[in-house]
Amino acid sequence: QVRMVESGGGLVQSGGSLRLSCAVSGSISSVLVTSWDRQRPGKQCESVAHGSAGGTTTYADFVMGRFTISRDGGTVYLQMNSLSPEDTADYYCRILTTTHDYWGQGIQVTVSS
Repeated sequence: QVRMVESGGGLVQSGGSLRLSCAVSGSISSVLVTSWDRQRPGKQCESVAHGSAGGTTTYADFVMGRFTISRDGGTVYLQMNSLSPEDTADYYCRILTTTHDYWGQGIQVTVSS
């Protein structure tokens, strides 16, 4: 059984930083994309950053060099710098394989002005 648990969220002041972690356990094969998505209050879910199986990383336009997605063994990270109130959202770790679309439970990030 695959389990994905996010941590590292919380309340931060504008301009601050957070590092989100997603601990992945269980057997996952044929991974296509590992990503972080987010859902801002009253908005649809949107992609923040994703890494392909081939090693390519892609970021949403709004990231503007502030965030970095990385992976170390069974943990996926999202380093977020220069946070603004517009980054307030629930953040989700996601792994897409050829047969499954796995999501973590989400973690809240609140950026105060």
